[in-house]
Amino acid sequence: MNSREQFLKTINHRQPDRIVFDMGSTGVTGIHVNTVAKLRNYYGLQNKPVRVIEPFQMLGEVDWELIDSLGVDVVGAWGRNNMFGFNNHAPFKEWKTPWGQRVMVPKNFNVTYNEKGDVLMYPEGDTTLAPCARMPKTGYFFDAIIRQDPIVEEELDVKNNLEEFGLISDKDLEHWRIEVDKAYFSGKAVIASFGGTALGDIALVPGMNLRHPKGIRDVAEWYMSTVMRPDYIKSVFEKQVEIAIENLTRIFSVVGNKVNAVFTCGTDFGTQESTFCSPEQFDEMWLPYYKKVNDWIHENTQWKTFKHSCGAVETFMDNFIRAGFDIINPVQINAGGMDPVKLKKKYGRNLVFWGGGIDTQKILPFAKPSEVREHVLRTCDIFNKDGGFVFNTVHNIQANVPVENIVAMLDAIREFNRK
Repeated sequence: MNSREQFLKTINHRQPDRIVFDMGSTGVTGIHVNTVAKLRNYYGLQNKPVRVIEPFQMLGEVDWELIDSLGVDVVGAWGRNNMFGFNNHAPFKEWKTPWGQRVMVPKNFNVTYNEKGDVLMYPEGDTTLAPCARMPKTGYFFDAIIRQDPIVEEELDVKNNLEEFGLISDKDLEHWRIEVDKAYFSGKAVIASFGGTALGDIALVPGMNLRHPKGIRDVAEWYMSTVMRPDYIKSVFEKQVEIAIENLTRIFSVVGNKVNAVFTCGTDFGTQESTFCSPEQFDEMWLPYYKKVNDWIHENTQWKTFKHSCGAVETFMDNFIRAGFDIINPVQINAGGMDPVKLKKKYGRNLVFWGGGIDTQKILPFAKPSEVREHVLRTCDIFNKDGGFVFNTVHNIQANVPVENIVAMLDAIREFNRK
């Protein structure tokens, strides 16, 4: 059975012949560009500058050479523009990172440097505007710069927090048709990140793609507004979902069921030990809008819906299920209450665990290869029973992770599959 067939068995909770493996298909299941280069060198692949496929987090492209070397089963369909609002595809140019690596970036990846040597990024790549993100001189990825105007309560207008959400253009529809076809005809499983359905994702709230973002754009202010201005936030979500369903209708008309899963939302609800809100507040503030999107997807397509949330979200799993999500990621097994055995036993019949294969905070970067092997074999043994498990790390693999540990992880997956 090929990758897609194994994937379909897995996400439909049937025992696959082997573990399905994802590495690089989305912005939360990828590898830092620094580490991609080291993996390519380890496997003896062509020595070339790696393409930055997601510039905010500086994720590197897992290209077809590396897909074959790693044994990846899932490929991603990516949008035309990136989080900074400019075209994320060819033509490319070469750029030297602060850590000295030469990488390939889109043409409008235009940056400047401040007096500290930090890298400044601009919306739409327009350096005449105020910068929207900053990468510290000693850093490896960007952080958003808050550009929120002072809030005048009586002048708050829901339309301002909807500026980035509009009906999809014909140009973008044609992009998705080509992008999905390219992924589909690879024979791999396909996950698409169509966008527009992330309700309050703090990576998107600052509006880094907007020239002059208006409304509530400060992350702390947004969190406070879910309590202080719930009607405002609900109005944003209501209109956003209305636009999203219209866009998904149009997208489905050109890509159909060539997509197997759709990255629906990346809003985090967990910290290392707890959650940002109560399950009751989730049901009041988020669940109705998630459910509306997920219901449309399930009633009109064969896509599975993918929900990302970091942290200690075990107490939210039933809420995610009732909201209609099929898949949970990254399955942060090192967070409070996120015991793999408990998660699989309690929720494994209703949720696919996409991630949780290895702890990326302590084990992957700091353990010995032998410890990595033992850890991976254990998580595979727990999660793989009766399907419902796509192996990925707990969130993206960061820069400077020892290559020998990544190889130990890959070897352990292969070892498990030979059992």
